[in-house]
Amino acid sequence: MSPVIAGASGALLAGGRGTRLGGAAKGLLRTGGEPIVARSLALLRRLFGEALVVANDPAPYLPFGAPVIGDAIAGKGAPGGVHAALRAARAGWVFVAACDMPFLSEPGIALLAARRPGARVVLPRWRGRLEPLHALWSRDCLPLLEERLRAGDPSLRELALAAGARVVEEEEWRAVDPAGRSLENANTPDDLARLGLER
Repeated sequence: MSPVIAGASGALLAGGRGTRLGGAAKGLLRTGGEPIVARSLALLRRLFGEALVVANDPAPYLPFGAPVIGDAIAGKGAPGGVHAALRAARAGWVFVAACDMPFLSEPGIALLAARRPGARVVLPRWRGRLEPLHALWSRDCLPLLEERLRAGDPSLRELALAAGARVVEEEEWRAVDPAGRSLENANTPDDLARLGLER
């Protein structure tokens, strides 16, 4: 079966240490009795054909059957994870999401994919904030990321803006995700309760 979205791979970034959740591997949090990472990988495989996990501790994620890759430039957090995903993916674009986003959905990802022509990064803005961990990144960004990561510690938002990100504004995003649910992620015990997640 051919992928729904051509010319792209999907990657989950699982590098966060989950310190506010007692050091838990956040992708193993459960929604509806299923680990978030299992649900997300199933969606990414269906949409893109290829799905990767970026994690410097591969052990928690190996049972889910996706290739697990580590950072090529260590100690750079999420920007290093995006860099690793772009290096490892087979396709020219990579949809990158955090592993603790329990409600990734096809309509939002498809909207970003439709905005790719002529862009190098496509991402939503929600409540005034850019969302570079729910974004499509082109492999054309690799030289920029490589240079900036080796020179310092840029934020992912800085890198997206430096690459000339195309922004899907909130009004348009609401047409596919009215409450911004697909952009939610779990950082604290309060988030778990609010999102209905279980350890």
